[in-house]
Order: sequence, then structure tokens, then C-alpha cells
Amino acid sequence: MPHSNPRTVVSTAWLAAHLKDPDLRILDASWYLTDMGRDGRAEYEAAHIPGARYFDIDEMSDQRSDLPHMAPPVEKFISRMRAMGVGDGHQVVVYDGAGLFSAARVWWLLRLMGKMDVAVLDGGFPKWRAEGRPVEDLPPMVRDRHVTVQRQAHLVRDVTQVAAASKLGDHAILDARSPGRFSGEEPEPRVGLRPGHIPGSINVPYRDLLNPDGTMKTADALRQVFAAKGVDLTKPAITTCGSGVTAAIINLALEVIGHDRHSLYDGSWAEWGMYGDLNVTTGDD
Repeated sequence: MPHSNPRTVVSTAWLAAHLKDPDLRILDASWYLTDMGRDGRAEYEAAHIPGARYFDIDEMSDQRSDLPHMAPPVEKFISRMRAMGVGDGHQVVVYDGAGLFSAARVWWLLRLMGKMDVAVLDGGFPKWRAEGRPVEDLPPMVRDRHVTVQRQAHLVRDVTQVAAASKLGDHAILDARSPGRFSGEEPEPRVGLRPGHIPGSINVPYRDLLNPDGTMKTADALRQVFAAKGVDLTKPAITTCGSGVTAAIINLALEVIGHDRHSLYDGSWAEWGMYGDLNVTTGDD
């Protein structure tokens, strides 16, 4: 059964049926790691879903921070969203060019800013194109829209809060990186970071939450994944990854199964792996 919840995940069929809705806004949030050799903005300019605006994850961030694409200040978020013509009363659908990779980060960011009517497109642009659905290369007509923000502070965690959770064991800390990076056997893509993971965290590679075609698994299948990893869903969850992008796929999956007590560690391994006074675990423990 395809996902069709306008607050979590919607299918390509759902989006096609609502494409001309006056209060629908579509965001192309394509973003790639350097080693992927892809340019999200260039791909957007070449072809995108009709009416989509490009959401630049790196630009829409806190430029005062040394860490990559940290959540932006509220004032910056408001000004950028208004410039995109996205605001109050809009149903937002976010997609990316990898299937389901960076779109979940923007879903999380909009929820952090208090916007609940936002969903990720299941299977993203690859599925949309594979089905022969319409694309265009034209910039959208943008009209300014008022934006109200009610920041949901409980959806984000900083390094002090994560360190406390690691010590107390009162949260499930879920790491979306690959098993090799989690165990410390693979090098980190960012120079200068120690290998390993946060003590007490559990490896839930984001790919394990997806089907081979880049769509998200069903709620029942997601529950089975979390159970197989030994995740205690009676605890609130904190997600983490390399830099806070793929961690949001776990947040999205948790929301899909009805586990709404979750937050994201925005600094993620880019921060934790940098500081020598924070404990690190290697291996599979």
C-alpha cells in the first residue's frame, strides 16, 4: 500500500493528483555528498517537477556555525521561505534526486519551524521520471506569502543534551550512517574526524528503512527493522548521522510508525567526532 499521508510521506500518484492544487508548494531539496559527484541545483535547473522551487540545504543554514548546514536562525528561515513563495496555509511536498536522501532533512527542518503540513515524496524524482510524469525546466512564478514560525525546540538536540542521553541511557540514540562508518572501519568523509560512534548508540543505516527503488518501507516493515536492531521504542529517540541529513530519514520513519517522541542531533558526527573530550566507541557495540 503506497504512503499517502500529507504530514509524512506521499506517493507519486498522490502528488500527480494534487499537482494543480492552488495551495500546494513543491520543494526540490536535492543535495549530495561531494563523493557523489552530483550538483543538486544544476539538476534542478535542467529538469524538475512542475512548479517546484529549489531548496538549498547549505544556503538555508546557520552561516555563523563552523558545522555544516546547521538549522538556520528563525529570521533567515522566514525571509528565505517568503522569497520562495512558501508560507502559511500551504501543503508542502519535498523531494530529491536520489529517491529519498536529503528531502527528509527539509521535512524535519520545516517541522522544527512549526510547519506540520509537509510530506516527503516517496521515491523522489527518480520514481516520478520513471513513471513518465511531467517535468519542466522553467523557474516557478513566485508570490510572496506570509510565514509564521513556532519553533519546536523539542525536535532538535545539541551536543550537551546528546552527551547526557548517552551517559544516562534514557534515549534510543539511532545512527543512520553505514555499518562501516559506525564501527569505525571506514574513514569519515570529513577530514579530521575520529572514527566510531556515540557510546550507547544503535546503528540503523538509513538504507535499511528503504526499498530498493528508494521508497520508504511500510509501517509494519519499518517496525520490524527497528525491532531487529534492538531499538527500544518505549524511549524517546535521538537521531544522528554524519552531518544531520540522513538522520532525518530515521525521524521520518519513526513518524510513519506513530513514534512521535523523536529529535535530531543537528551537529551529528561532524561535531561529536571532532572533539577529543567526547567519548567514542568503535566496533559493533
